[in-house]
Amino acid sequence: MSVHQYAKANTNLLDNNPDAAVSCAPPAPSLPFLLQSLGRDCGLGKLLLSVRGSHSRLRGVCTAIRTPACGTLSPSPPGMEKDEADPSRQRNGAVGVLYGEFTDPLDDRVRYSVSLTESVLSVQRICSSPGRSKVLFNLTDCVGCRAYRGPDSADVGAYFAAYFYPFKRRWMSAGVARQRVEQGFRVALVQDPLANLQEAERWARAIRDASVLQAPRREGAVYAEVRRPCRVMILVNPHSGRGQALQLFTGHVQGMLTEAAVPYTLVITEHQNHARELVRKADLSQCDALVIMSGDGLLFEVINGLMEREDWQEAIQTPLGILPGGSGNALAASVHHYSQSPPAWNEELLLSCGFMLCKGLVGSMDLVSIHLASRQRLFSFLSLAWGFVADVDIESEKYRHVGAIRFLMGTLVRLASLRVYQGRLAYLPFKEAPTLPKGSIKSNQPPSTPQHQSLCSSLPCQLIPNTSPNQNSRHNHNSTNSNHNTLTNSSNNAITTKRPETQSDGKTRAPEDSLLPGLDQPIPDSWTVVKEEDFVLVLAIYQSHLAEDLWTAPGAMADDGVIHLFYVTAGISRPALLRLFLAMEKGGHLACGCPHLVYEKVKALRLEPVSPQGMITVDGEMVEYGPVQAQIHPGLAKFICG
Repeated sequence: MSVHQYAKANTNLLDNNPDAAVSCAPPAPSLPFLLQSLGRDCGLGKLLLSVRGSHSRLRGVCTAIRTPACGTLSPSPPGMEKDEADPSRQRNGAVGVLYGEFTDPLDDRVRYSVSLTESVLSVQRICSSPGRSKVLFNLTDCVGCRAYRGPDSADVGAYFAAYFYPFKRRWMSAGVARQRVEQGFRVALVQDPLANLQEAERWARAIRDASVLQAPRREGAVYAEVRRPCRVMILVNPHSGRGQALQLFTGHVQGMLTEAAVPYTLVITEHQNHARELVRKADLSQCDALVIMSGDGLLFEVINGLMEREDWQEAIQTPLGILPGGSGNALAASVHHYSQSPPAWNEELLLSCGFMLCKGLVGSMDLVSIHLASRQRLFSFLSLAWGFVADVDIESEKYRHVGAIRFLMGTLVRLASLRVYQGRLAYLPFKEAPTLPKGSIKSNQPPSTPQHQSLCSSLPCQLIPNTSPNQNSRHNHNSTNSNHNTLTNSSNNAITTKRPETQSDGKTRAPEDSLLPGLDQPIPDSWTVVKEEDFVLVLAIYQSHLAEDLWTAPGAMADDGVIHLFYVTAGISRPALLRLFLAMEKGGHLACGCPHLVYEKVKALRLEPVSPQGMITVDGEMVEYGPVQAQIHPGLAKFICG
């Protein structure tokens, strides 16, 4: 299309819609003013110079263009003036940011009017039929936009393409999930290829800048942002899950990172603790984020590698990202849940986490300091488990080749020979705020579930030596079985004795666990002691999900400062235990009314197994069997969450 044809087309468009031109257009600026504002070397400036003799006919077109130099707001483009209900066009009085008319990249006969506001990219096909349909692309769903030249050197046009991942209905099942949408345009305003490319780059830059400001944010949450452009180190465990992590990365994530213009370094781990050793020695000044493409075990390595550095305080502030490539993918499912997105699994979950990585919002994440009997100290982001859950996690490793279904197989096997473990458990309760301010977000507790679901029996406690009735008060909790109770001291004050952890080289390593006594010391009076000694499982979790399909702690958030403690006492039947795990898929296990299930919010805990054999896992990784205690450190780490 020639310059005069372009001008004629725009003039005819306005002639066919005189009401829009009259109602929207202010008095047209003079041609010298437009040339001074646009610049004679830009594409639109050259357009005006080339049609100086047709100034009067371009009167309506000129008023529908806003440039950064002018600093004025455009009137509504043709057909947009009727969308008065669009809030993005009314905020702060802004009507529009950019407006232009371009052709389809594959068919020059198809033309679009394109309008960019602070929150929406509006695309409308220009045709003579009434009731022209308009497509609105929410910039919240945009990960990037790029400008480029076509493959044909004789083509004077330039192109720009925006990449969106909106929620769309699934093709083969109910519900919605993020799906990729690419919207491209051809810019051929003048015969100068460079001028057209500059105009395409201007649009691409404006779309990118606007999409950054429209990143999805959870109400009430505080976010930071990764440095842009973000330099990412991606660690991939090629053996995680079914051994397809690398293929999943190249098939689903690599292209998205390219679209978002995120530079990255790909590191393939070669052996166990490779990632731990790597981040312990890495120059983190060259990296803005560490992203794990694996299961939860690789992130466990990375976090402990960071905490073993001398500069751990700065190192642990490096934003961490997760891309699900393993069997459980508990943190990935939790991060997806925190974004308030509809449930997703498998590749859909991977796409969601990739999208959040590209958007680059950073939130806080609690870490839990765990002390073992050998004085080894670990840092955990997910869970501490003993009994049934730990058994299933470790024993199902032999079924790893079948993927996430390994946990179902392991559950059925362990149910067939259900074990009971003897041990002692105590914890420091989390003190709930007395009231919630008006308008604050309440925890997601099922309505039929009491606030404190303590359902333990009244067996004598052996954790605190020389305990007498006048030292402790009997504390009954609301439950379906009122005969179950625990012992707790009326004081809820944390102990103040601080025990800095000493490394093997004699250096002191923080953070200090001020709530924990030594493992060889008695439990403080402020702690609650569980009177049962026979358990089927003990699970301390600090994320919402234990696996992709196990919504274990419905009210949990990544930075709530709470250890969510669950335990199941002996006497539960196999069918009842199975029903609990089936209900856990939708977070309904707390409402089952099971008299053997106990749930408490705690800040610290101690577990002392008495049974000579058993397994303890931290973040799904088996650790030494024996006494263990843990304390939460709120907001210690940073993670990419949207």
